[in-house]
Amino acid sequence: MEAFVIALASSVEKWPEFELQVCFKLVGKRELKDDLKTAGAALSCPVHYVPSGNLKLTKLIRWADIIHGQNVSPDIVFPAWLLRKKLVLTIHNWRRRNLELHSLLWGIGARLARRRWYNSNFVWHTWEPQKKMKGSDCVPTVSRLPDAFCPAADRRGFLFMARWIENKGLEDLIAAYSKARLDPVRWPLILIGDGPLRPKVDLMIKDLGLAGVEMPGFIDEQTKAKRLASARWLVAPARTHEDLGLTPIEARSVGVPVIVTRDGGLPEAGGEAALIVEPGNVDELTHALKQAAGMSDEEYCERGESGRKTLKDYLRPMEFYRRSYLEVSTA
Repeated sequence: MEAFVIALASSVEKWPEFELQVCFKLVGKRELKDDLKTAGAALSCPVHYVPSGNLKLTKLIRWADIIHGQNVSPDIVFPAWLLRKKLVLTIHNWRRRNLELHSLLWGIGARLARRRWYNSNFVWHTWEPQKKMKGSDCVPTVSRLPDAFCPAADRRGFLFMARWIENKGLEDLIAAYSKARLDPVRWPLILIGDGPLRPKVDLMIKDLGLAGVEMPGFIDEQTKAKRLASARWLVAPARTHEDLGLTPIEARSVGVPVIVTRDGGLPEAGGEAALIVEPGNVDELTHALKQAAGMSDEEYCERGESGRKTLKDYLRPMEFYRRSYLEVSTA
């Protein structure tokens, strides 16, 4: 979300129609990360880091004509409505429907916006399951896509990129890779990231006697782009109601086809050329790995190119926001 805000702000500050200020709200005890401060410092507009509930947030809302909020935060939405500001929202997370005050306030707050941009159709449906409201749309949120290239003939293996936490499907992938019994040299399993599941992952690999598993840990963006472009397939096997799924989009942008689960927004992110399996189904995932490994070069390249080309229709250019802001400002 923060990366999307930075990417959008870097475009908006170049548009002469607008004067821009950016505000990041600090929630709870979360600390301000150095990489966010560095990214904010690269912008030419004022960037604020404001604790939740701070009066400075209200002052910034009072200053603006248009408020573009990320998700439906009541301390942004309701002051903007009371001050008669024109509010647009990007909603990143699917809605957990219940009778708690938090959920009720978010539901009311979403209706107060002039525009609601949901980052996947899956997310949109959880907020508006029946009739779609005027001003609502599906607008996937991405920041900067990788800029790397590797010929298809030089790519190898299956790549997983995520924080190692429950329900990302990492254990399912390791189990499926073991059952697939593929050549570990031609088809290594590359697990990028780290996290609380590290001890369990290490134990699984040891108990299964797996060869061909590479675990480079956390890597920088340039190395990540190279790793992604040089993988034969990207695998995103989550079973946690993913809101969108950024890694399949990143893979498609460099022509790497993907294997995803039918989980949340992942099928949308993977596109029509993806291999899709049921979440948590190790046998189906094993079959998909074997299908991918046995695929002809012709079909493989067709899937990669189809995923790349159709991505252009799936994503919106930053100019979309420029046009939308102007429409809202004159409405």
